[in-house]
Amino acid sequence: MLGGGNGDPEWLAREVPAVAETGKPWGIGFLTWAIDVAAVELALSYGPGAVMLSFGDPGPYAERVRQAGVPLILQVTDLDEARRAVDSGADVIVAQGTEGGGHGSLHGRSTLPFVPAVVDLVAPTPVLAAGGIADGRGVAAALVLGAAGALIGTRFQATAEALVDPATSKALLEARGQDTERSTLLDVARGSRWPSKYSARTLGHPYLDRWRGREDELAADPQARQDYREDVARGAIPALPVWAGEAVDLITDLPSAEDLVRTMATEAHDALARAGRN
Repeated sequence: MLGGGNGDPEWLAREVPAVAETGKPWGIGFLTWAIDVAAVELALSYGPGAVMLSFGDPGPYAERVRQAGVPLILQVTDLDEARRAVDSGADVIVAQGTEGGGHGSLHGRSTLPFVPAVVDLVAPTPVLAAGGIADGRGVAAALVLGAAGALIGTRFQATAEALVDPATSKALLEARGQDTERSTLLDVARGSRWPSKYSARTLGHPYLDRWRGREDELAADPQARQDYREDVARGAIPALPVWAGEAVDLITDLPSAEDLVRTMATEAHDALARAGRN
């Protein structure tokens, strides 16, 4: 899955061909609130194996994806969104719990109770579990909850191929789940356009310590936001927050993605076998 973000046409024109020309199965994901129809149509012109839409109303784009004969993956953070995903013709639904790293619902639900509720609601549409899954045991748990699989983010940031700053890899290896925090504050500080209904789980950050609980005050202080940009420019803070889920405790090495998938598969098989014996 190529992270298409806000659908910037120049970025898409550069990155999509690089992925499509590999000859391997690929798809593309978008931030639904940030795109327009042109971005989806450009992506579809390259023949993706799937299009994923997250965070926002998929209505303006879902039918275009379906008309192109491309599988549609919709990520949801509550049951109302899950119902809308079914009505929109989703081929796969991702049920995201609040343990996940990066952005999600400000008032979402934990993965463990949320996934089976979505599974029951949208059956027979397959569901992928997301949020706080970082090893094969988590994948096995998702399967036991009725999901068809798992969508995993933070763990794959800590792999040999991940295009992240070495400082990010180091931070993930050293972090613990209690070091993560869900907040809208860093979006406010960096001038991000993310809608306020979505917060993000990150590792600790100086601006979280400085402004925690004062988001409105920060939003009204242009000098503070200028200070943030200047701190980034001089290297005092990272260019981006370190997105990290609560399962970061389970990240202790930087394997290749291929080795990680193989290890997860073995762990999941063993976990399910143990559950079967018990």
